[in-house]
This record gives sequence, structure tokens and C-alpha cells, in this order.
Amino acid sequence: GCSVLPKPPAQPVRYDFGPEPVATAPAPQAQRPAIALAEVEAPGLRDSETSVLYRLAYADAQVVRPYQLARWTRPPVQLVQQRLSSGLGRDRAVLLGGDGTAQPKVQGQSPAVLKVELEEFSHVFLSAQESVGWVRLRASLVDRQAQGDVLLGQTTFIVQQPAAGADAASGVRALTQATDKVVADMQAWLQQLGR
Repeated sequence: GCSVLPKPPAQPVRYDFGPEPVATAPAPQAQRPAIALAEVEAPGLRDSETSVLYRLAYADAQVVRPYQLARWTRPPVQLVQQRLSSGLGRDRAVLLGGDGTAQPKVQGQSPAVLKVELEEFSHVFLSAQESVGWVRLRASLVDRQAQGDVLLGQTTFIVQQPAAGADAASGVRALTQATDKVVADMQAWLQQLGR
């Protein structure tokens, strides 16, 4: 008799980036200058959006679709913010804030402010069999001064990390790896700027 009862609806699988990769210990070096990490913005994403998104670039690249049963534990912009803060904080102090009137200070000085816009964060299918985790973000490093902000540098990071499969779990792994690559690239960019 129990076989006649309807099956309960499937529950979405909830993903995050998992633990950060363990980096090999670098040679001891001087601590890099502190930076203030402004709240990451994502103009193309709703603040509360937790769906894992994908695009069919080979069919209709302008349409962003949500996986039906795959969700992030928090909005991607928050996951990226956390990964940036912890990744950049490996060899420097990273203060949260810098985009409001109260500026964080280190030893009485305001550190440069890193502003980040997350422009793309989706699992992109280049063909029915080939897909990538696609992360694109724009970073601006600004020195806050009494007479006005001074732009120290601005660049766009684009990482397309191949996904092992054509499902949400593979897309999530590729997006996580792509985000970690962006953090490493940003670390190198800040070093080039002397920060």
C-alpha cells in the first residue's frame, strides 16, 4: 500500500567552496602592506540569489539558467568575498570595509582599498560535452586621500576552469577552482603594484 504514496520532492543539494587549499609554506618574507577589502559587488546578480547558474554558450549564451536542484549555501558574492579575504590574508592584514565613511586604519594610516565587482560567475557549456567554470571580476585598487581618491590600478580577471562533467557538482568544483585561481592572480597583481 505504501507504494501508492507520492514521493517527497527532491531537496536541492547545497554547495560552498569547501575548505581552502592548503598552500605550501613559502619562504619567510616581509609582511605585505595591509589592504581594506570593500564589500564585493555583483551588479548582474540579485543579492539573495543562491542558485547555481549555467549558460548554454553553444545554443543561447545570453540566457542564464538555474540548476533546479543545486544551491549555494550563501549568495556567490559572499562566498567570493570570504575566499578573497582569506586568500589575500595569507601574507597581509586584510581589513573589511573601506567603502563607507568610516575608513579602517592600520597604525593610524588608511590602507589602500580594494574594490571588486563580480561580473560573471556561472557554469558555461561551450558544447554539450565541454564546459567551464567561468569567473570574471574587475578589481580596482584605490588610495583614499583627503583631497580625493587616487586610482592605483584597475584590471579584469577572467578564468575559465574546465569542468570534469556536465552536471552541477562538476560546475561547482570548476567555479571553486576558478575562484582560487583569481585569488592567486590578484595576489600577483597586488605585488606588481607594490602592495
